[in-house]
Amino acid sequence: MAIIEESEYKGNPMIVIKNSAEDKFPFQFGVKKAKLVLENIEAVRKFVEKHDK
Repeated sequence: MAIIEESEYKGNPMIVIKNSAEDKFPFQFGVKKAKLVLENIEAVRKFVEKHDK
């Protein structure tokens, strides 16, 4: 299960998603990109279904 944290970059809130506590390269993004993901979540699901092995 992923580890979800909040952070800040230059005064802007960020969400940080890690595979483990030791993850050196977590996936992180701000509110603007989070909104894009939410608006396009179905396209993301279809992409994963198409390419998941």
